[in-house]
Amino acid sequence: MSFRLINYTANGTTEPRAGLKVGEVVVDVGSALADGDYDASSTIALVRNWDDALPKLESLAATDKADLDFADVNLAAPLLYPSNIFCAGANYSDHFKEMSGREADKSVLNPYFFNKVVRQTVIGPGDEIKRPRITQKLDWEAEICVVIGKSGRNISRDNALDHVAGYTIVNDLSARDFLWREDWPALKTDWLWQKSFDTSAPMGPWITPRSEIPDAQNLRINTFINGELRQDTHSELMIFTVPELIEALAEHFTLLAGDVIATGTGSGVGHVAKSFLQPGDVCRIEIEGLGTLENPIVEGE
Repeated sequence: MSFRLINYTANGTTEPRAGLKVGEVVVDVGSALADGDYDASSTIALVRNWDDALPKLESLAATDKADLDFADVNLAAPLLYPSNIFCAGANYSDHFKEMSGREADKSVLNPYFFNKVVRQTVIGPGDEIKRPRITQKLDWEAEICVVIGKSGRNISRDNALDHVAGYTIVNDLSARDFLWREDWPALKTDWLWQKSFDTSAPMGPWITPRSEIPDAQNLRINTFINGELRQDTHSELMIFTVPELIEALAEHFTLLAGDVIATGTGSGVGHVAKSFLQPGDVCRIEIEGLGTLENPIVEGE
């Protein structure tokens, strides 16, 4: 039975709990798997124990158990919180060209990564993106996000997908005011200040198990701002595939279960059109097979 792993609140509760969305009902995982060796009410604990958790979740989804109607729950970010957020820079050929004016030549390129801080950035579906006062150039980036479910070092691309629990969506928001640091011309891009600020990593709506996505390189990606289509791209345009990204990261350090990898965005970001997110806007990302992530923009601090 097909399922999606969610974090949810319901009935006035404020602490998110792990649930399975099975069709239009929700099963509370913590209650159903309360006798296990870890806290099954936490999605991050489930992901960190994915080899053990997955068959239990599949069995649970195959029952007729239903604790809540999906319409009655509020979704939180599906991981609270990832161990690390690794982001692949300029990893789509169309985005590479729109940002650099050049064609991507994979024969001379290696994967390029930066980090986002975690606890301050991750928010869930429907949560407010708070445009910080330090930027007037808040930009969107719709991305497929890989959820690591098995730790490993020196992982070969040939077995890299064995380390993947599933996929979700992340909006890799950018403060383009810090794309180039004029006060540090030799260092150029300030990745920390451009990419990490409060609410800069909306994530969701759920984790789709890897088995539900036959090919992560064959997914349509669309971004709408106030209902207007702004990004219309496809994951076949990734310069480096999901297995290649995993292999590159794991050459340098151990990838941990609970890490996530944002795999890059396609063309159509606001920077090129000089059109940026404003308070009152609504950003909606739709990725084939992974669902919809929608967030309103408000004025922040």
